[in-house]
Amino acid sequence: MASFFDMSLDAKIEALKAEFEKEASSLPAEQLRPRFVGPSGKVRALFGELKTLPPDHKKAAGEKLNALKNDLEARIEALASAKAAVGPQRAVDLTLPGRAPELGRRHPVYRTWDEIVRVFSRLGFDVVYGPEVEVEANNFEALNIPVDHPARDSFDTFYVEPPYLLRSHTSPVQIRTMKARKPPIRVLCPGKVFRPDKPDAGHSPMFHQVEGLLVGPGVTFAHLKGVLDLFVKSMWGPATTVRFRPSFFPFTEPSAEVDVTCFICGAKGCPACKQSGWVEILGSGMVHPKVLANCGIDPEENTGFAFGMGVERIAMLRWGIPDIRRFTENHFAFLRQF
Repeated sequence: MASFFDMSLDAKIEALKAEFEKEASSLPAEQLRPRFVGPSGKVRALFGELKTLPPDHKKAAGEKLNALKNDLEARIEALASAKAAVGPQRAVDLTLPGRAPELGRRHPVYRTWDEIVRVFSRLGFDVVYGPEVEVEANNFEALNIPVDHPARDSFDTFYVEPPYLLRSHTSPVQIRTMKARKPPIRVLCPGKVFRPDKPDAGHSPMFHQVEGLLVGPGVTFAHLKGVLDLFVKSMWGPATTVRFRPSFFPFTEPSAEVDVTCFICGAKGCPACKQSGWVEILGSGMVHPKVLANCGIDPEENTGFAFGMGVERIAMLRWGIPDIRRFTENHFAFLRQF
């Protein structure tokens, strides 16, 4: 009868171990402790059965129960220590649904960039890119801006080591393209540019620019007007009107600033357009014959037009943003609006 009782106690010990393993996966340590090793726990109940055993079996049975109690207490302490290391604020409740991370979104400057590229791509312009570290010859001399030219002061930029510098416009990409290809040429050149401008509401030492170039036989100013008129209407609607004002750029002749009717007030006059009804968006003109010749293109057989715009400026005009610095301050409250 004693042997039968020992087997029954062993079975109870194994059953209690299995029960502990099952409940340890779902209950915290503070609930496991009183349930199994507390004064009224299940291990204490098994100790109560020792008095029913024959004297010669009590010692072995007591050792087994003490080993069980010590093992369960160690397991509970390990679970409590693991939870304390993780911390209550980082504890994971596996029964809760997952939390999806917040998705990012396209920056408003690059959303504008994409839309500009999309409009001109439909007109057959190839998108080309060039290095941001350029040589002076491509950034200045090839564009009819010699060392002593007064326009060079406003374009002079950050030098890495002469003759290398950070490009002040994406026009060097046009130069590289005209040197590498033969007319007809129709390209769009987006990218970052750098100028020694003091940061303020309308200026930044780094901004994004998109320039376009079309070169071939018989290209006229009328072609330039038609392309830019289609671009403006694609960006701001068919009711938008374009105005060309005479201007000066060393690399184009004749040159023109391009204005559009204010899309905020409908050309009636408002603070955004300074009561004029017009908003300037870009510069343009016919490619200077010297620029064509510098790139190995015969200006007697080919003509061309070029234009350039600041992507940040277009984005500011589209969304009524008063300060260009907002684009680089990385305020989520600002960026989530777009």
